[in-house]
Amino acid sequence: MAENKKVVMVGIPGVGKTTLLSKMAEIIKNHKKSVSVVSFGTLMFDVAKENGLKDRDGLRKLPISEQQKLQKLAAEKIALRDEDVVIIDTHTFISSVEGYYPGLPEYILKIIQPTNFISVSAKPEEIYNRRMSDNTRNRDKITLANIKKELDAQSGIIASCMVISGSPVKYILNREGKVDEAADKIINAIGL
Repeated sequence: MAENKKVVMVGIPGVGKTTLLSKMAEIIKNHKKSVSVVSFGTLMFDVAKENGLKDRDGLRKLPISEQQKLQKLAAEKIALRDEDVVIIDTHTFISSVEGYYPGLPEYILKIIQPTNFISVSAKPEEIYNRRMSDNTRNRDKITLANIKKELDAQSGIIASCMVISGSPVKYILNREGKVDEAADKIINAIGL
């Protein structure tokens, strides 16, 4: 590859994105390519911790102006990555007190310059069950109606990102027990 691939992978909490990311990294390494999986939220939290934030879930409660500064710093770090494949694990929106805030506004897309988007979803009932069994995060109230609204918002926002950036999007349904199948579809979509 002359240039590296910057693959933005989005999915609302509970779609199984973390499991899928691990599987993809393994496959890419088997293709003899260097790969890094970068969590956009973790990069933002690392900077926020330096300024006293104690809980990653507190990021979405920060004022929008502070979130924007953190997003820009994280995007600049990602843009410098030089592995063959850089997979950016992020969300299309952040649910904040003001409402949904875009996780990938235009200025962030211009900094990162993604080559591909992957939009991961799952059945709302599967997402609900996964979230209910995740004790590692401090989540907001969960309802099937909210999950469906989040999936709709993700679909609309990622389509906008595709238009703004000129990069393709692959929609993946990550069905329970079918992570290998989903990973193979993604690997094929990004041209490996």
